[in-house]
Amino acid sequence: MTQPLTLLHSAEVHRRTFDTLRDDIAPALKLDHQVRADWLARARSDGMTGQLAAEIRKAVQAAPGPVLCTCTTLGEAAVAAGATRIDQPMMAAAARSDGPILLVCALKSTEAPSRALLQACLDDGGRDTPVTTLVVEELWPLFEAGQGANFCAAIAAVVIEAVQARPDFRTVVLAQASMAAAVHLLDGVGPEVLAAPELAFRSVLDLS
Repeated sequence: MTQPLTLLHSAEVHRRTFDTLRDDIAPALKLDHQVRADWLARARSDGMTGQLAAEIRKAVQAAPGPVLCTCTTLGEAAVAAGATRIDQPMMAAAARSDGPILLVCALKSTEAPSRALLQACLDDGGRDTPVTTLVVEELWPLFEAGQGANFCAAIAAVVIEAVQARPDFRTVVLAQASMAAAVHLLDGVGPEVLAAPELAFRSVLDLS
């Protein structure tokens, strides 16, 4: 890819995540990080207003190359403007699973768009797979306080408890990029655990 990849973030921490992925996968690629925490704050308080959607559309259309939106809450508006949403490849992978899915959301504002996308992927594949949604918004203040390790440890603990209560889960979907570091804490838990950043990065670059 000769054009830069523009990334729309709602938290500064995602810059490091994608810089690391770039260094490991496509070191020659230029990344243009645009961090807009205010967009997420407004979406959480007021919903996706016409003004906010217009700002997202303007940012996407101004980008010189492809755009990846790393915020699930803003994903639908970003896709409508021509961007790729970070959870699309992950949800497509989850929809290919065989058995019940646990969808874990760290924000209430993420629940509806995440569930809708997963259901759309299931419908596209003709699958009638049961999905259980678990919202753990009470853990979000850890992330906001910059306590990423504690946040992901708490996410992992909640997932382990849920899987122990429902051992029939075959796939766990961590709906937001902020939860990605919990994956390595869930090795051996039983179900396949999916996180979005690397899947999305490879997809937007057309890498397998």
